[in-house]
Amino acid sequence: MLHTIRGRVTEKFDDSLVIEWNGLGFLVHTNTRTLSSLPPEGQETKLYCFLYVREERIELYGFHGEEELKMFEMLNSVGGVGPKTALGVLDIDRVPNIMAAILEKRADVLTHASGIGKKTAERIILELQNKVKLPAGHETKGMALNQEVEEVLAGLGYARHDIRRVLSDMKGEEPIEERLRSALRKLGHAK
Repeated sequence: MLHTIRGRVTEKFDDSLVIEWNGLGFLVHTNTRTLSSLPPEGQETKLYCFLYVREERIELYGFHGEEELKMFEMLNSVGGVGPKTALGVLDIDRVPNIMAAILEKRADVLTHASGIGKKTAERIILELQNKVKLPAGHETKGMALNQEVEEVLAGLGYARHDIRRVLSDMKGEEPIEERLRSALRKLGHAK
């Protein structure tokens, strides 16, 4: 029914934004990764949307790419995983890395999401392992290293959404020490 929305970003919050289109302001819930890549307030953006309808509420969720939207829809189809939890999973890492974690049955990786325990992570793996398709050669090694770096930086007081934004750009399999130095430089506090 509703696939995309294009309009001017008028407000940003911790987990949502308002997009104004034709005089209407739409409250769009999203993940940290999408929020951090939005243009400044007053500029136009386009988001791929999911309309969540339940008895007591109607909510709109939006993402920069169709890949994120499809992953959100798959996660939301798993029993016990609602939209807020699905957003938490999307904040773990990029979509191909989340798919790799599912295919490699890495419940420990999925439990890094807020609201995901071991049983829910295992349910996600069980229900989605035959639905996700991943480019050849993609694995979770870099993702596991990024999670270690995230824990170290969070312990130093950096905000997790800033850490994840910086780490999401890192590719390859450089050692954890190099990832940590690179992340500190990108966060603007390295010497």
